[in-house]
Amino acid sequence: MASAKAPVAIVTGAGLGIGRAIALRLLDDGWRVGAVDLPDAGLGRVFQKHARRVALIEGDVAEEATARQAVEAVTEQFGRLDALVSNAGIMVRKALRNLTLEEWRTVIDTNLTATYLFARAAEQALRAARGAIVTIASTRALMSEPNTESYAASKGGLVALTHALAVSLGPDVRVNCVSPGWIMVRRDEEQELRRKDHAQHPVGRVGGPADIAEIVAFLLDRERAGFITGVNFVVDGGMTRKMIYEE
Repeated sequence: MASAKAPVAIVTGAGLGIGRAIALRLLDDGWRVGAVDLPDAGLGRVFQKHARRVALIEGDVAEEATARQAVEAVTEQFGRLDALVSNAGIMVRKALRNLTLEEWRTVIDTNLTATYLFARAAEQALRAARGAIVTIASTRALMSEPNTESYAASKGGLVALTHALAVSLGPDVRVNCVSPGWIMVRRDEEQELRRKDHAQHPVGRVGGPADIAEIVAFLLDRERAGFITGVNFVVDGGMTRKMIYEE
């Protein structure tokens, strides 16, 4: 059981994929966690073995009330807040002519505005703890596939918001960004991958949620990463550094 002095992190989108891996990694490292996700994300099932060290917050991260409730819940239960991992995100893949304004706003609000809401709600507690924020963007902030305008815009915005927050909240709070590449987020996805899917990566494989959890854990550690802020870390097996030509 973690002590009352154990650090505390809020992780959004903690019910699935990368967010779940980050939250579980932090728990393994001795943190206490405020896990945030939608009511149907199954947070209770995911974290049932860690009930005493986890605060479960169900709600839409795009809603201002959810951010406020999350900060209130963890500070009331654990007495402090040391870190925020803004991970929750969605994608709507549609041709531009078919992408509605409502869909555009939903993606922007979930992927980008939520980070602003949570950072604002958590600012006072994070300053008091001299804590850290990690945002989860995407290599789609730097390169695109067709029909991903809202997603790319939201992730590009996160990269910019990260360095803006780093300047505004420093020196009290460090703020960094992680931009994952191709990550297997479903347990059954590995069976669907082809040999060439792995081989096209310079490291020889597609990534997994644990790869992202590893760098997030590092960036939240003031002893190891205390001189790092305002940086976007691309974790993609080298794919954005590879020149690709049509054969």
